[in-house]
Amino acid sequence: MKHSIGVIGLGVMGSNIALNMARKGERVAVYNYTSDLTNQLIGRVKDEQMTPFYQLADFVESLEVPRKIFLMVTAGDAVDSVIQALRPLLGKKDIIIDGGNSHFKDTANRYHNLKKDGIAFIGAGISGGEVGALEGPAIMPGGDREAYQLVAPILTRIAAQVDGEPCCTYLGIEGSGHFVKTVHNGIEYADMQLISEAYSLLRYRLKLSLEEIASLFDQWNAGELNSYLIEITATILRKKDAITGAPLIDVILDKVGQKGTGMWTSLQAIESGIPSSIMTESLFARYMSTLKEDRLKAAALLSGPDQDERKLDKQQWIEFIRQALYMGKICAYAQGFNQFKMTSEKYNWLLPLPKIARIFRGGCVIRASFLNDICKAYTENPGLENLLFSDFFLEKAKAYQQSLRFVVREAVGSGIALPCFLSSLSYYDSYRTAHSNANLLQAQRDFFGAHTYERNDRAGVFHTDWEVANADIYG
Repeated sequence: MKHSIGVIGLGVMGSNIALNMARKGERVAVYNYTSDLTNQLIGRVKDEQMTPFYQLADFVESLEVPRKIFLMVTAGDAVDSVIQALRPLLGKKDIIIDGGNSHFKDTANRYHNLKKDGIAFIGAGISGGEVGALEGPAIMPGGDREAYQLVAPILTRIAAQVDGEPCCTYLGIEGSGHFVKTVHNGIEYADMQLISEAYSLLRYRLKLSLEEIASLFDQWNAGELNSYLIEITATILRKKDAITGAPLIDVILDKVGQKGTGMWTSLQAIESGIPSSIMTESLFARYMSTLKEDRLKAAALLSGPDQDERKLDKQQWIEFIRQALYMGKICAYAQGFNQFKMTSEKYNWLLPLPKIARIFRGGCVIRASFLNDICKAYTENPGLENLLFSDFFLEKAKAYQQSLRFVVREAVGSGIALPCFLSSLSYYDSYRTAHSNANLLQAQRDFFGAHTYERNDRAGVFHTDWEVANADIYG
């Protein structure tokens, strides 16, 4: 009997995806460029229907038509290399699914290129890490719609399930699926940084113990801040180092890397004129962390604020920080979903924003209870300009924005860096400013570069000779 699907690329993620498929009843063919990973995977197989192949042609021949091939290889040249090897072995209506973290523009190019040969291409963002890959990830597929209908029974079965619904749905043509995964990761960066900044305040300004902070995160996770990232933070703060017995958090070096998707989110926002400042600030925070030697030198040389001996009401400030964290998260998600909306309009993708929020509810790293509220907001008003305008989040912002101000003011006075809290407040205040200082920027640009400007009292484009009084030149 032929196999229902094949998986190429048997690293941690690929192996777990293959096992997930097999455990859901699929007949899975597997192939890897090197045989060692293939053999390791087969050693984990029990009663599942999985067959290893060591020649690509044999692997392809084993699949039922139309063939469905799931790639889990490193993004970039490796994907193109595998596609090039597969192409002469495939026929019309065969389907390639790229489950890696590919750039959405690369996915769009592959989609159109393979279409010339009648081969369908799907770019599917996968979130949830190695555990999610095995037990049920969030899956963000985009590309050929007809092909998706053929692979949907498999993808929806292996995806995480929330309230009986799979965390997988068709998102749109071309590279839309991988784009959604990219911005998902940008939101993830911001969410992680906001949580880390709340931790800094609790530990270094309120002087709470790690156990006290962990208990607070447990409490917050039982309320409106309920999320996977809040949950794991409590676990992290309680973990002891097996070598020294000290809290593990205190022996982890404060330098953090990134694999590119957060950067892609910021670059795409910049290229498209989208104000995704919180996500970008979280990326810069990671860059700053890598300057460890510079920071050690700066700590010894650069002065900060005078030591603040004021005692704060701990319970009151814990609540301020909780509300500020929620407010920051609202702003970060508002920016992320605005980036979905504006990019969808740019490429005419028709991204289904309520469905995106729905599939983020399980499996993925940013899964959180308030995604139900985001889903409801875009379902009730598909044309919603910004998440902050929805009734639910508008009321939350009214209630919590003052706490964000208190926290930012206290952090600045104490010399505690909170780049994403600051960026959240700046975004919120900039967005609610009806008359900004951009008129001065317009005038400056026209003065030194004759870039022209618009007026608020009449239509048209104008230029002024700024050295001569009252000498407007109308364009």
